[in-house]
Amino acid sequence: MATLAADPSEPTDRSVARSFDRPVHPFARIAFAVILLGGLVYAGASVLIDTSQVGEQMAIGVFLFLALALVVALGFEFVNGFHDTANAVATVIYTHAMPAHFAVVWSGFFNFLGVLFSSGAVAYSIITLLPVELILNVGSAGGFAMIFALLLAAVLWNLATWYVGLPNSSSHTLIGSVLGVGFANQLINAGSRGGTAGVDWSQASKILTGLWMAPLIGFFAALLLLFVMRKVVRNPKLYREPEGSAPPPTGIRALLIFTCTAVSFSHGSNDGQKGMGLIMLILIGCAPTAYALNRTLPASATPAFVQSSQAAGAVLTGKGAAAVPIDQARPVLVKALQERKANTPEVYGALVAVSQDLTRNVAAYGSLGNVPAQATPNIRNDMYMVLDTSKLLTKKPEGTFDAGQVATLKAYETQLESGTRFIPLWVKVSVAIALGLGTMIGWKRIVVTVGEKIGKQHMTYGMGASAELVAAGTILAADRFGLPVSTTHILSSGVAGASVASGMGLQKRTLMQLAAAWLLTLPIAMALAGGLYWLLLTGVRAFGG
Repeated sequence: MATLAADPSEPTDRSVARSFDRPVHPFARIAFAVILLGGLVYAGASVLIDTSQVGEQMAIGVFLFLALALVVALGFEFVNGFHDTANAVATVIYTHAMPAHFAVVWSGFFNFLGVLFSSGAVAYSIITLLPVELILNVGSAGGFAMIFALLLAAVLWNLATWYVGLPNSSSHTLIGSVLGVGFANQLINAGSRGGTAGVDWSQASKILTGLWMAPLIGFFAALLLLFVMRKVVRNPKLYREPEGSAPPPTGIRALLIFTCTAVSFSHGSNDGQKGMGLIMLILIGCAPTAYALNRTLPASATPAFVQSSQAAGAVLTGKGAAAVPIDQARPVLVKALQERKANTPEVYGALVAVSQDLTRNVAAYGSLGNVPAQATPNIRNDMYMVLDTSKLLTKKPEGTFDAGQVATLKAYETQLESGTRFIPLWVKVSVAIALGLGTMIGWKRIVVTVGEKIGKQHMTYGMGASAELVAAGTILAADRFGLPVSTTHILSSGVAGASVASGMGLQKRTLMQLAAAWLLTLPIAMALAGGLYWLLLTGVRAFGG
C-alpha cells in the first residue's frame, strides 16, 4: 500500500506545522512516564489484592503470564488511542481552535473520562462473537492462544495502517480478528461441523452492519448538517479558510472545542470498552476464583436471583420443556449455542435442568461471594450458557412467547448478567490510562490525513464542527445500544461529506486508499488472527501444553 506522502506526519500548512514543532516540556515527558508506570503498577497490585481476598494463590509463572497478557491487551488500547483519537483533534488543530499539543492532552483526558463512565455493554458484545467452547474453557491452551492471536493481529494491522497515515478503524480490525479466530478454531476442530459454525453470524452481521453503515452515516449526515448550517447560520467566517494561525471567533471556537470534547469522550466510552471484555477473559483464565463471578453482589441479591430463575423455569416448563437429565443438559446447551438454535423442547428442558442445579448451588452458598474456588468455573459456565441460550430465545420471541413471558425471561437474564458480566473499577482505570496516554503520542500522521488529504480545500470551521457533531452523536447513540462503531469511519467520512457540502470536492487518491483500507481490513485481520491462532496453538501442543 502506497504511503500518502514522503513523510505522512509532516503537514503542508505551515501554521499547523509550527504548532506541531513546538517542543514538549521535559516535565510533560516525566509525567507521561510516571502515569504509564503507575497504571501498570496499579493493575498488578489490584490483581494481587483481588486474588488474595478470595484466597487464590497464583504461581509466579501464572502471574508473569497474566502480566504479559494484560500488557498486550492494554497495548491494543494504547495503539487505539493514537490511531483513532487523532480523528477527534484534527478539526480543532486545522481550524486553530486549539494548539496541537494541548489538543491531544485535552482529547486524552476526555478519552480517559469516557472510559471511566462507560456502560460496559459494548465490552461483552464483542465477546459474544467468540466460539462458545473457547469462552467456556478460556483458561485452556486454546483459550489463551485465541486471546493472544486476536490482540496481536489487531495491533499489527493498526500499526501498519498508522505507519502510512491511513485512518483505519480499530473496531473493524478487532472484530475481523475475532471472526478470524472463530473461523480458524472451527477449521482446526471441524469434526462434523463446517468452519463457519465457530462464528455467531447473527451477532456478527449485526455488528458488521453497524460498521459498513458508519461511513454512509458520517458522509450524508455531515453533508446535510453543513447544508442546514449554511441556511440557518449565515456567518461567512464559518465557511472560509482560517486566516493564518489566528484562532476562530469565540463562539465558533467554543463550538469546535465542544465537538472535539464530545468525540473524545464518546470514543473513550465506546472504543475503550472493546479491550475490557478481552481483559476479563484473560483474568478469568488466569484467576477464575477472583474474576469468574461478581463476588461484590451482596447476599441480599440471592433471593431475587432464585425467584427469577424459578419464574423463568415455569415459563419454559409451560412451553413443553422435555425432561433432560442434568448430565446431558449442559452438552445440549453447548450445541444450541454453537448452532444458534434454541427453540426446541429439548433445549427448554436443558435450560430448566441447568437453571435448577445452578439455583440450588447458589442458594446453598448464600451468595456468589461465598462460592468456593473449586466450584467457581462450573458456576460461571452454567450462568454463561443459561444466559446466552435464553438470549437466543428472547431475541426473536414472536409466535413462541408472549410479552409477559419475554419480560420474565429477560428479568432472569438481567440477574445472570449481574453475576458474570461485570468490569472491576481497576480494569476501567487501567484501560482509561492506556487509551488516554495513547492519544498523546503518534497522532501526527492521522491528523495530517484527516486535516489535509480528504478534501481539496483547507478545513473550515463549519466543516470541522459538522463532522465532529455527527461523529459524537452517532457514537454516543451506539454506546447506548451496546453497538461497537468506528470513530474513524464516521469522522473521516464526515469530513468528506462536509467537503462535498462546501463545494470544493475530494482528493481521489486519498479516498481510494481509505476505501482500500476499509475493504481490506476485515479479510486481512481475519487472516492474521487465524494464522496466529494456528501457530500459537500448534506451538503450545508441540511443547505438550
